[in-house]
Amino acid sequence: MKSTFFAAAAALAIIAGAASAEQLRLSHQWSEGDVRHQVAQMVADEVAAAGVDLTIQIFPNQTLFKAREQYTPLSRGQLDMTVLPLSYAGGQQPAYNLTLMPGLVKNHDHGDRLSHSPFMTEIENIMAGDDVMVLVHGYLAGGFGSNEGCITGPEDVQGISIRAAGKAFEQMLAAAGASISSMASSEIYPALQTGVLDAANTSSESFVSYRLYEQLKCYTPAGDYALWFMYQPLIMNKTTFDGLSSEQQAALVAAGENAQAFYLEQAKLGDTVASKAFSDAGVELAEMTEDDFNVWRAVAAESSYPAFVEETPDGQRLLDLALAVE
Repeated sequence: MKSTFFAAAAALAIIAGAASAEQLRLSHQWSEGDVRHQVAQMVADEVAAAGVDLTIQIFPNQTLFKAREQYTPLSRGQLDMTVLPLSYAGGQQPAYNLTLMPGLVKNHDHGDRLSHSPFMTEIENIMAGDDVMVLVHGYLAGGFGSNEGCITGPEDVQGISIRAAGKAFEQMLAAAGASISSMASSEIYPALQTGVLDAANTSSESFVSYRLYEQLKCYTPAGDYALWFMYQPLIMNKTTFDGLSSEQQAALVAAGENAQAFYLEQAKLGDTVASKAFSDAGVELAEMTEDDFNVWRAVAAESSYPAFVEETPDGQRLLDLALAVE
């Protein structure tokens, strides 16, 4: 009888412990095979393994919030965590548009240095004003694909119809003489197929996932130099983080550090996978050189950069901080 009593008491204790465990909700827009989901899952798994009564429930595929509607609920504490292209919130905080700006990031290692620079400290200070903090930094790269010759320099886009990823890239490409067609990534394939588009500028992941190698004749991958980099961190509501125990906070920070190293490694791998997919499909590959990069940056300096400065409080100082990172 006594053993039955102690067994029941132990079971109740386990149930009570489980009930008292904190659960965080993490939302993102991607499938479970995407590297950004893998980063989120890595953080969730490592926090669970730390045994600090903290679990993270992940809602992929926009099942909780739509892709561009996650920053506001996060800042209000209605959502605990998200993996988000920060430029999606550029309408609320114009400074975030610098995290999708041509010529600010040369390659993945440069992006990593930018993530740990005074520039990113300023971006994080703006986030803090919205009750948001960064748990995992990360940039993903992209390139160009064309049916009208290879694109490495500005002269290669003159007179062609191109889809660009982001307003600042549209401004730069228009200044170089391209005709801009705005559309979602999912619409690029049929637009290339029907001749509405001659070329596209998007992420390495989108080039592969939308099988654009079936419609393009030349691909300029992200290599030693690339123009298109988009900052896509795992961010968290700061009040939620501050409300956790010190052990839970430590587990999140440690998991975030490990996930960040994984993210950087996988981002580089994603570019390699994209290059191989195009090569295997018989598509010509063209590498962008440092000289090409610098010419593109000069075009951006006459188009995208002044447009950003004009519409952003303290924009010139923030731009200078980003450009100062070698």
